[in-house]
Amino acid sequence: MTLAMKASSRQSLAAARNALEKKLTSADIAATTARELLAMVVVFDSNISLSRALTDRSRTVADKSELIKRVFANSVSEVTLSFANELIALRWSSPSDLVSAIERLGIETDAAAAEKNNSLDRLEEELFAFTQTVRKSPELRATLNDRARTGARKSDLIASLLKGKSHEVTVRLIGALVDHPRGRNIDSVMADLTDAIAARKNRTIAHVKSAVALTPEHVERIAKSLSAQIGTQVRVNVEIDSTVVGGLSIRFGDEVIDGSIATRIGSAQRLLAERTA
Repeated sequence: MTLAMKASSRQSLAAARNALEKKLTSADIAATTARELLAMVVVFDSNISLSRALTDRSRTVADKSELIKRVFANSVSEVTLSFANELIALRWSSPSDLVSAIERLGIETDAAAAEKNNSLDRLEEELFAFTQTVRKSPELRATLNDRARTGARKSDLIASLLKGKSHEVTVRLIGALVDHPRGRNIDSVMADLTDAIAARKNRTIAHVKSAVALTPEHVERIAKSLSAQIGTQVRVNVEIDSTVVGGLSIRFGDEVIDGSIATRIGSAQRLLAERTA
């Protein structure tokens, strides 16, 4: 999840992340805090005046703290309420920055819960698998993107699809964001989830497309090479794609390294056309 924030909000997010980390003393506390933070996002988005009041620099911290208490004291734990008070004491460039930060921290906190339960790798793998399921099912994508859908929540559909197949954190995170996507489509939701979870261990997930299956040794070499290039640990997810004619197509974040034969031929043809024009 790449957050487009001004410097003051980015600094506040980093400070908030450090403060929150100290409160996550167990997997249960982390899981509860994550659920409550994501629930707070829904409240903020349904009441814009609330986030405006909490980022109003003319109001005192004590005033903001009292407002937080009135709104959330009966619906969140002491840990979450305490953190919310620390959060609103920081400087945010805009109300939307505050709400986006809360969502990001909610996702990261669920990742922390998974990490404490030794299931962070599984969470990453299941998010990747669900992303592939969505890409291969136009009907599922359309359903999850349907803003006019009424009746059962989309999270109920997620729960039924993943029941017995995925970790509860996976189901909870996807469900929370499909019910409240904040203007994003399902592809963007899954990309943001994947990015935020990867950031928990300060590693990037590289999506590799290959026409043939890769050996574990080959995958490891790719991971080491990319890690050396970008200066952080890289996790490699491999997708078999018969349209890749030789070589590999690698994407991480917004960057694409396409070494397939088809792409190289296409690039050569474009270069030749430019020279002969």
